[in-house]
Amino acid sequence: MNHYNSMSALITGGASGIGLATAQLLHRRGARVAIVDVQADKGAEALVSLGNLDNRAIFIPANLGLPEEADRVVAETVVTFGQLNAVVNSAGIQRYGNAEQTSLELWNEVMAVNLTASFLVSRAAIPHLRQNGTGSITNVGSVQSHVSQRGAVAYVTSKHALLGLTRSMAVDYAAEGIRVNCVCPGTVDTPMFRWTMSRDPNPNSVLQACETMHPVGRIAQPAEVAEVIAFLLTDAASFVTGTAIDVDGGLLSLVGGAPKEK
Repeated sequence: MNHYNSMSALITGGASGIGLATAQLLHRRGARVAIVDVQADKGAEALVSLGNLDNRAIFIPANLGLPEEADRVVAETVVTFGQLNAVVNSAGIQRYGNAEQTSLELWNEVMAVNLTASFLVSRAAIPHLRQNGTGSITNVGSVQSHVSQRGAVAYVTSKHALLGLTRSMAVDYAAEGIRVNCVCPGTVDTPMFRWTMSRDPNPNSVLQACETMHPVGRIAQPAEVAEVIAFLLTDAASFVTGTAIDVDGGLLSLVGGAPKEK
């Protein structure tokens, strides 16, 4: 049975990283995909990367840090495809600083993209999922939905809260056939991770440290996370809701964690 031929999916942060890998995978398997991203210049590239420019894929430029954008992207997806039954909230940003170093402006920026956008897109999508009688939302969290790194108070808090949002919506809408789950990746080779590496005087040392922290001895590729997201969106995961699936190469199973800073 092909679970994807009847799927219409909206993917935020879909022009790069995990979002793009998910769009590519779903489209390849037969789904219709709406890629939403603030990077307008990357949108056309994302569509080309699908390898099949047809009526099964669109790009919607949007800054999901602005509250009014959520309703628009959901409406445009439904108008284009006639329905919406899958949502992937993958848009996210990383910012650094402890509580004293984090301005209210930076805090609000992170929360707007990493948390509030997922809430607003999901809220706008739920009536359409309900209309179908079934649907699935997958939020992209992080291992930092469970634990914390140093000096990233806004990011860590946003990812913890995203897991709470996942569980709350899962409980509220389970009886209507709407499932909500969260994937929590370890370190993934994405543009955001490469940006993080670039901030260090020795970028390769950051990569090596991350590889060492994961028991499998490497970091993930976006396509590996996309496979788990794709599963959660289909009826193959029909009894899975309100859960967090750690795609972390064993990171959270390792006692000891990162070395203490001197």
